[in-house]
Amino acid sequence: MKIGMIGSGMIARAVAELALKKGHEIMFSNSRGPETIFTLRRTLGCQAGTVQAAIEFGDVIMIAIPLFACSQLPAHLLKDKTLIDANNYYPERDGHIHELDSHAMTTSEMLAKIIGTSHIVKAFNAIAATDVHRAGKLDGSDKLRSLPVAGDNETDKKKVAEFIRSLGFSVVDAGTLKDSWRFEAGTPVYCVPLDADSLKEQLVRTSR
Repeated sequence: MKIGMIGSGMIARAVAELALKKGHEIMFSNSRGPETIFTLRRTLGCQAGTVQAAIEFGDVIMIAIPLFACSQLPAHLLKDKTLIDANNYYPERDGHIHELDSHAMTTSEMLAKIIGTSHIVKAFNAIAATDVHRAGKLDGSDKLRSLPVAGDNETDKKKVAEFIRSLGFSVVDAGTLKDSWRFEAGTPVYCVPLDADSLKEQLVRTSR
């Protein structure tokens, strides 16, 4: 699968490194231009391009930039693509956003509103970059670590789930984008390694 990365931070790099080992193709991009990702391209063996090039390249696009920067995304290029939203809301970084503070919408619903698309899948926001390299292995268990996904489009969820499973994880469908608050930053499952059964149980028990 071809993955276009918008953002080159820790989670994007961790997912890309594992994906490359599993035979996927990666093109990185960021707001500063491909020349700023030169070292990353050489160390990982990935491609680097403009944001537009990465969008055109990818079967799936992973958005891994700070939430406050999402308003700068080229919505007209993204709206028909399958998008992985790996964002989290941190008020100390992003500033206070009333719709999120009041729980009127989730971070992914906000991104969907910005871009004007129903093709967003919330994923990879609830795992630490350092844990991605473990490729689904849980300490003291023969079960796989499970990652939650949420989205409004079943076809897109299946595509993203297929990608996640190819990296060695299992997947739990956590519902629609409206339900994705259950694994946003600060919830009991956020960055906690759990197998599928435990993750399902904790998602159901999570309250705001």
